[in-house]
Amino acid sequence: MKLIVGLGNPGEKYKNTRHNIGFMVLDEIARKRGVVMRLENQFESEKGDFNIGEERVMLVKPQTFMNNSGEAVSKLKNYYKIDSEDIWVIHDDVDLELGKIRIVLGGSSAGHKGAQSVIDNIGTDRFWRIRVGVGKSDGIPTEDWVLQNFSQNITQIIDKTANIMIDSLSKEIESQTININ
Repeated sequence: MKLIVGLGNPGEKYKNTRHNIGFMVLDEIARKRGVVMRLENQFESEKGDFNIGEERVMLVKPQTFMNNSGEAVSKLKNYYKIDSEDIWVIHDDVDLELGKIRIVLGGSSAGHKGAQSVIDNIGTDRFWRIRVGVGKSDGIPTEDWVLQNFSQNITQIIDKTANIMIDSLSKEIESQTININ
């Protein structure tokens, strides 16, 4: 079983913010695969699933807010007995320019509080991270920048990132940096 987690903040207020790119990509994967997401209070998440061949793939959007995302991930990991390397976490990254994604296994959170929450709650950094570039601003503090809406159309970035994730399910995921633009 693969657990694909999109990080973000629940609620209309945060829907189109940079911090919610993980939710946006996950929603696009769900749309492309015909997955209906449902709130499951037991896991503090919206979740849905589909199969790739014989393998079950669970899509998850924690509803715990970004900084506590690991609580939901830990509950799912323990309940379904998922290996940490079968967990893929999609999140924003201000250190990557818009249009770049970086796929890595393990490593530090690089200051991302959602990724750090996952590390802290599952007890390891040995999970896949799909870091989606949102860029940064010289004049706006990072914590404010990520809570602002995108100023440009990001449909292509979301679509291509979702396709990369879906394609990676039928083969081995690998560490790489991809320029989507």
